[in-house]
Parts: sequence; structure tokens; C-alpha cells
Amino acid sequence: MACSQTLNGLVNDCAPSMGGIVEVLIANFADVTAVTVSDNLISAITMATSAKFKKYGFPRNTGSLSSNYTIDETTGANFVVSDLVLQFNRMETAKRIEITALAQGELAVIVKDANGKYWFLGKDAPVKATAGDGLTGTARADRNGYSVTLQDNSLEMPIEVSATIIADLLPAA
Repeated sequence: MACSQTLNGLVNDCAPSMGGIVEVLIANFADVTAVTVSDNLISAITMATSAKFKKYGFPRNTGSLSSNYTIDETTGANFVVSDLVLQFNRMETAKRIEITALAQGELAVIVKDANGKYWFLGKDAPVKATAGDGLTGTARADRNGYSVTLQDNSLEMPIEVSATIIADLLPAA
């Protein structure tokens, strides 16, 4: 049996594009009670009472999000693995405690890329840490700090989140 798809084609996009990520928002997976997708865009995220996403700041040009298909015709496996890598400079107690919480948690994550687009991780299953480290460096100019890799295993590439809903997902300023 053939697996037919509706194909629409893509035109060459001449709009400017910039690499990297600029902001990450993280919540406990259990606190996200519903995700509404309309026209292939997340138009609403419902949170448990008083739960909010938290912002995570990191130095410019140190974070990345990569998504890769895993396809095995023999077993029928077809899913996407997305890895979010974050670095936090300067080893200190507050960061160590937060990195430990991220490493042990089941998470939902929103990533803002350098083009101003928001992407959701954790739609099909919790985002979980798969790696991390703390480094003092050797020389005075070496990086001192922590890094953590958070991984999402999903049925599809990360889905864009409407920028209009982000403010409601964060604590009041």
C-alpha cells in the first residue's frame, strides 16, 4: 500500500534568516494541561492554576536547537529528536541547583530563535535532560560554567508557537 501525502512545494525564500536562539522558556511538563494547534501553529497553551513558564538567560551565541528525523523503514520508526543545548557561565550554587532541577525534571520548553519565531518542545512527551557538565576551565580565559542538553522525542518537528500567547505564559513583570 502506498503512503501518499499532499505536497504543496516550496518556493525559494529570499527573506533574511539568522541562526541561533535568544530565549528559552521552561515549565514542568505536568503543568501544561493542553496545547491547541490551529493551522499548524500553536494558538493556545493551557497551564495548571498559577503555573507559568520561567525564562532562562544564557550568553549570546552559546545555545542551539537541532532537530533530526529518525526513520527506519524496516521497523516503521519515524520520529524527530530535538536537542536543545544551553550554556550558563560562572559556576555558582544557584545555577548548580537549577541545572540539577532541569536534569531531573520532565519539562515543556519554548525556544525563541534569532528570527523571532517561538518553537514548542514537549508536545508528545516530556523533554528530558540527556547530558550536562560543569567546567572550571584551565586557563584564565577559559569558560567557567555549566551546560545542559535537553531532548525532545516527538512525532514531528517542533511546532511554531504564536508570539501573541507568550506574555500570558510568563509571570507578571
